[in-house]
Amino acid sequence: MDIFLLYKALILGIVQGLTEFLPVSSTGHLIITNSLLGYDNDQNITFNIVIQLGSILAVCWHYRARLARVMTGIIHSPKERHFAKLLIVAFLPAAITGVLVHGAIKAYLFNAYTVAFALIAGGLLIMYIERRPRAVKINQIDDMGWKDALKVGCAQCVAMWPGVSRSGATIMGGMLFGLNRKAATEFSFYLAIPTIFAATLYELAQSWSQLSMDDFPFFATGFVTSFIFGLIAVRALLYFISNHTFIGFAWYRIAFGGVVLLSAWMGVEWIQ
Repeated sequence: MDIFLLYKALILGIVQGLTEFLPVSSTGHLIITNSLLGYDNDQNITFNIVIQLGSILAVCWHYRARLARVMTGIIHSPKERHFAKLLIVAFLPAAITGVLVHGAIKAYLFNAYTVAFALIAGGLLIMYIERRPRAVKINQIDDMGWKDALKVGCAQCVAMWPGVSRSGATIMGGMLFGLNRKAATEFSFYLAIPTIFAATLYELAQSWSQLSMDDFPFFATGFVTSFIFGLIAVRALLYFISNHTFIGFAWYRIAFGGVVLLSAWMGVEWIQ
């Protein structure tokens, strides 16, 4: 196995793990990083799916105690049954929308201008939501009703536009609909589990032919790295939001979107 190829896997795993759960768009960062590393062949699609699985398993590990309580108590515990219903309700809008528009998104929205627009618009929206007066009605996930979950689930659909950020859409959507910052962030993490698992399994089924035992060290390096840095990102973000707003991420998105836009204007082909 080429050492430089393992280096690429390490870098891409770090990028995926750090950006999947921050409101900055992991898709946009992976596109740029793949291009900079010269890893633009057909295999990179399958590799991105594998490292995405690593990052979502990091969330499962962080919340393993709550997930275990849900699985063991879903029949006998009204609290855990309510929690499971919230996730199902929030997951359904993206699941249905994804089936309907997946092909169109791949065909029409993966270009530098649409990604840059989403990054900049998302940054401005984060600023608006953080700075507007908000009436917080929900301080804990268990206090949510099915209508609250449905609203967050609908917000998640916006993240199908490349560059929006799934975590950004769900966190900001939750805050806009009355959740406090911590509850919105944690619900975004929990909602990522069924959403990313479903998307990953769907994409993996379509790309199964790209997998080879010869590439195992490469894929394993990216998977493990994504898991480790995904866990770091989840814990760091939960600590960060206890004392800070998301304004810093908004400025970062605008700057990053500006770089993508300027690069496209200068003829740099980040997105093929």
